[in-house]
Amino acid sequence: MSAAASPATPMPMAALHHAPIGIFDSGIGGLSVLRHIRAALPREKLLYFADSGYAPYGDKDEQQIVARSLAVAGFLVDAGVKALVVACNTATAAAILAIREHWPQLIVVGIEPGLKPAAAHSKSGVVGVLATRSTLASARFIQLRDQIAAATGARFLPQACVGLVDQIEKGELLSATTAQLVDRYVAPLIEQGADTLVLGCTHYPFVRALIESSARHAGVATPFIVDTGEAVTRQLLRLLDERSLRTTEDAAAALTAYTTASAATLETIFANLLKIRPEIVQIMGKTV
Repeated sequence: MSAAASPATPMPMAALHHAPIGIFDSGIGGLSVLRHIRAALPREKLLYFADSGYAPYGDKDEQQIVARSLAVAGFLVDAGVKALVVACNTATAAAILAIREHWPQLIVVGIEPGLKPAAAHSKSGVVGVLATRSTLASARFIQLRDQIAAATGARFLPQACVGLVDQIEKGELLSATTAQLVDRYVAPLIEQGADTLVLGCTHYPFVRALIESSARHAGVATPFIVDTGEAVTRQLLRLLDERSLRTTEDAAAALTAYTTASAATLETIFANLLKIRPEIVQIMGKTV
């Protein structure tokens, strides 16, 4: 389905109960959200779309991000999802309004950096925000940052982590190169007084150990890390319950994953990160 396609005809309510939930990210980062959703909704059918063939979104302009997000969302809508989770901070910042305008009847849940809980927890009042350049430059993030700063007095230090998503997409979660990148981005934030770090990209929880280690070496013994995967899951649960759309089936949940890159690579990543082996479908050419 192209970005210009018409909104899908609403599915009958009875069928919606058993319809799958769609989750997408520019690549594998959304697995950090998927694991929370699977734990909270063990009976639901889930469709996960890793747009790794076009990753990372964070170095693309807003128009490109919107076009890809609408195309992937359209693919999942055509697959019959009853709810869509945009498990990508960059796509949320650039495209969630366009997605909601295109499919106004669909439950759409996005993900944003957890600035509010970070400000509430920080004792120094200084919060480091690790994210992509696109997220940090977006009007949505800037408005959120300014609102929370005005309300709490917190000072937010934005840090664009160029290259980090690429390392995680390659599966290099503990390599020396990845560790050096993390040190380069985390250490200056700690040196400027940050005692709390926000993971503003869903890829980053997979290198959380490196982030915590870097913060400790820079002088913060127990850095507080904000990961918003649980908050996204709570919002999804709330909206499903609001419309009485949780599945009523007793069967165990099924998970199907799609990728615009290598199916074998995604299979290995699922096995390594989530210890599962779902059905994986490789999307070729211009299907999406």
